[in-house]
Amino acid sequence: MNQIAQTSAPQAEPPYLRGLNPPQREAVLTTDGPVLIIAGAGTGKTAALTARLAHLIFTKKAWPSEILSVTFTNKAAREMRERVGRLVGDAVEGMPWLGTFHAIAAKMLRRHAELVGLQSNFTILDTDDQLRLLKQLILAADIDEKRFPTRSLAGLIDQWKNKGLVPADIDAGESERYANGRGGELYQQYQARLIALNACDFGDLLLHMLVILKTHRDVLAQYQQRFKYIMVDEYQDTNSSQYLWLRLLAQERKNIACVGDDDQSIYSWRGAQVENILKFERDFPGAKVIRLEQNYRSTPHILGAASGVIANNGGRLGKQLWTERDVGEKVKVIGVWDGPEEARRVGEEIDIVRRSGKSLDEVAILVRAQHQTREFEDRFIAIGMPYKIVGGFRFYERAEIRDALAYLRVVNQPADDLAFERIVNVPKRGLGDKAVARIHQLARATGTPLTTAAARILDTDELTGAAKKSLGRLVGDIARWRDMATSLPHAELARQLLDESGYTAMYQAEKSVEATGRLENLSELVRAMEEYDSLGAFLEHVSLVMDNEGGAQDPQVTIMTIHAAKGLEYDTVFLVGWEEGLFPSQRSLDEGGVKSLEEERRLAYVAITRARRLAVIIHAANRRIYGQWNSSIPSRFVAELPPEHIDTETTMSGGASLWQANWSDRADPFADVARGTGRGPGWQRASGTGSTFSTKPARVVESRSSAISLGNKGRDDLSLGMRVFHQKFGYGLIAEIEGNKLEIDFEQSGRKRVMDSFVTLTP
Repeated sequence: MNQIAQTSAPQAEPPYLRGLNPPQREAVLTTDGPVLIIAGAGTGKTAALTARLAHLIFTKKAWPSEILSVTFTNKAAREMRERVGRLVGDAVEGMPWLGTFHAIAAKMLRRHAELVGLQSNFTILDTDDQLRLLKQLILAADIDEKRFPTRSLAGLIDQWKNKGLVPADIDAGESERYANGRGGELYQQYQARLIALNACDFGDLLLHMLVILKTHRDVLAQYQQRFKYIMVDEYQDTNSSQYLWLRLLAQERKNIACVGDDDQSIYSWRGAQVENILKFERDFPGAKVIRLEQNYRSTPHILGAASGVIANNGGRLGKQLWTERDVGEKVKVIGVWDGPEEARRVGEEIDIVRRSGKSLDEVAILVRAQHQTREFEDRFIAIGMPYKIVGGFRFYERAEIRDALAYLRVVNQPADDLAFERIVNVPKRGLGDKAVARIHQLARATGTPLTTAAARILDTDELTGAAKKSLGRLVGDIARWRDMATSLPHAELARQLLDESGYTAMYQAEKSVEATGRLENLSELVRAMEEYDSLGAFLEHVSLVMDNEGGAQDPQVTIMTIHAAKGLEYDTVFLVGWEEGLFPSQRSLDEGGVKSLEEERRLAYVAITRARRLAVIIHAANRRIYGQWNSSIPSRFVAELPPEHIDTETTMSGGASLWQANWSDRADPFADVARGTGRGPGWQRASGTGSTFSTKPARVVESRSSAISLGNKGRDDLSLGMRVFHQKFGYGLIAEIEGNKLEIDFEQSGRKRVMDSFVTLTP
């Protein structure tokens, strides 16, 4: 009787289950077999993952040392350990296999290092050591490092390792990607040199273990037996090596639970493959799929807007986010005239937030590219709005910007020794420490600036031939740039200086995502200079900006890229620069077609879902790019926002309704972009123009932004192919029409961009 009563008595619910919703509970309690937990943005996936880990330990399904729990960052691993510790106490200390992919792989590799020719005390090289070693190999192979930069080879080898490819796997096609087919050979030499040094880089940690698990079945069996349960966070961000490593370890028991969101896979540029999560059910037949769809972060309007955009992607598992929160404000969509107005408008909106008593710490501005931050930084400093940059440096603190400014400072002020020191060997000119020390010695002895000492030392035999020749070119260039500064506009001087110094070419040769971003920042720097009357005035502005740090403890607006914002949330989020070419990125579309377009759309989804209470999307009708004003059309993602979830506002009458109508009348307005042609809506080839001056296609841009009501509507009497006369450039044929701006192929001057009011019709 007592036994029956004891059996029938309800058991107390474990603390880790309290507060979980039904799908979260299911994710925790479904322990055996493969499980895919699709966790939408803000659906409490960390709570579910932590509770699942606690459940395995609490119910004694496995000892802590028998659970492999993998995260992507050390921060996530620490948070997981702390949360589990609060639930199960000291047992968490016995979890040696909770950590990042690289940390766990390193632990394994030290146990089996001899199987790949290493010793257990191997060194893990950092990026600088890796680049130094690769440069030695490049020079030994007599390869021109200027044409084929070391960083390009390092990036390529990293890609191969992320794909799980050893040197023997590199075919001729892959090898051609560096130095005319020398890539595979150098990869082989690099790996051999690492073994000789008893070292490996970060990519090797997983790659070596992958090789060991594939070729030593006893080692694989040992780990398959050890790990009764495997848990993986952010599964959508795994690369090929990580995917293959996990699949091998899970094949025996198949007790693997992967948590992720295919709609938040935004890191393909660093090797992540969204296909890994999409094919989970094929890899593990009979897998249980659990969807976490109740959102605890955002309002229904924000979720509705984000869901409406992401629904346009084809490659996804699908889910429908919902929330019990109050409906809140609709997503604001604001059209402005240009970039400066965008920054002013955001400043005004944030000031309203501040005056309402809300903290600036709960406000964020999300940009697609880092160069977009400059406009907001300048504006906020002008109006005294405290801000911080997350995931990067302030615009004028970035290395490439400091280098460019140093060049400009040397031109503007011959006595600026600090600036000369910074650029004397950037890009590399073969001027070593000894050569620079001799210049310093002469400058001190004569009491002259370094630039003067550098010019004087050329008349001596203090330097070797190569160093002397290189320094002579630099001294001559600086003198020439100073002469040019008296007659050339300072922004144009900066463009020429960066090109002629080899600085731009240095990053162009790298052909990496990081280098592309640096080039964009340099272009933005030159554009910013155009707003000032002189080079001196601009440099003074920069000095004031650099000196304006503000109180680190004061509430600050956060400015960051969308990529950096993943995993974060704010009450109010401003999503700026939502125009075609900027977002989605034209470069991404050109390089990746439909696949890249879908990742850009996932970025839009991530951006919108960072907001708790209010999301504001802003697009500008005009952007200044490479010194020229260009008309813009709103991002296709704006047109994909469900009307019932947005409030459209424009500082220009009638704009929003016009572009929405023009987008909606097309079944697929960007089908040509998806096919990789790189053309968006509004492109129209001219026929029968007879132009012989340019191979560029003629076009008429059908403006889908509110810009057309701002006085830039073009003349009705002009059309493609028409012959016109310009007072300065002479006769030519109209090749492109964009509002009231024309691109004309002039008979004597080539293609020029002019205002339509400056041309007259000719017979």
